[in-house]
Amino acid sequence: MTGRTGLRVAEEELLPPAEWGRGRGAASGTRAALAFGALAAALVLGRSWAAPRIDARALDAWATIFVAVCVQALPFLVFGVALSAAITAFVPASVWRRVLPRRPGAAVPVAGAMGAVLPGCECASVPVAGGLMARGVAPAAALTFLLAAPAINPIVLVATAVAFPGRPEMVAGRFAASLLVAVLAGWTWLLLGRREWLRVPSRPHAHGAAGRLDAFRQAMRHDIMHAGGFLVVGAAAAATINAAVPSQWVSSAAGNAVVSVLLLAVLAVLMSICSEADAFVAASLSQFSTTARLTFLVVGPMVDLKLIALQAGFFGRSFAVRFVPLTFCLAVGVSALVGGLLS
Repeated sequence: MTGRTGLRVAEEELLPPAEWGRGRGAASGTRAALAFGALAAALVLGRSWAAPRIDARALDAWATIFVAVCVQALPFLVFGVALSAAITAFVPASVWRRVLPRRPGAAVPVAGAMGAVLPGCECASVPVAGGLMARGVAPAAALTFLLAAPAINPIVLVATAVAFPGRPEMVAGRFAASLLVAVLAGWTWLLLGRREWLRVPSRPHAHGAAGRLDAFRQAMRHDIMHAGGFLVVGAAAAATINAAVPSQWVSSAAGNAVVSVLLLAVLAVLMSICSEADAFVAASLSQFSTTARLTFLVVGPMVDLKLIALQAGFFGRSFAVRFVPLTFCLAVGVSALVGGLLS
């Protein structure tokens, strides 16, 4: 070999085996140190430019919302990742073949009903759905479970009943509309979805007790690092929107029936409130109609910024750009229909 690369190889051949690659590692360490120094300098310069232009109260609000979203979601994300890893490592694929019907069309509503028994938020449902797909569950059924679990589980329904005392129709409306949206989304993906649009998460094969424990650890490590990053991105986006949208814009639109429904649907996406807590926010929006608040409760657990980021990270951007608009349109349409029946 000739040139600089050949010289480096020749130099390494003259060194003991323990010294091979040390020069290469030192060079990469130098590059990393230079990159870190450049980033630190950019942050210092950016702070000196941005600090006079940012209101302290707005910055405090942004930080509060960002931390609140992360703290709210992280326990459920860890729970979902642990459950997904346990499904991958310890539950044989044959179990799902016995629980779910063989026909994907029939498996979709069954998977939706399974969401009613698993406490958790939308952050937990994404890795669990990925684990189900990795164990051979039809993607349409796993996606139905992904949408139903954070919206109709017992904790969410009890929280809704507490937030709306004396109004059982809000609990029933939320349950019916959310389950219907989940099933319709699953059937639609079954009919129109293509395999190349969805990236099914891969999982290591487990052999024996030691192999299962190792597979559990690997899946936990991979998913928590992968999902945690996208959670931070989604929380930062939600905090930015919450701090930037003036509150008077929200109040002025409450009087228009159509605008109020669309506004609360969009706010549910942007605010990214955990499904266990969103009922109390909806109850506080007393200036809005029942239909608009029901839309807020149905859309939020199925389409929000952190959930979009998690779906794109787990299943690919091609999936997210198709499944998110589908879910949003179905959630708004079904909520308006059910809300009209309740009014």
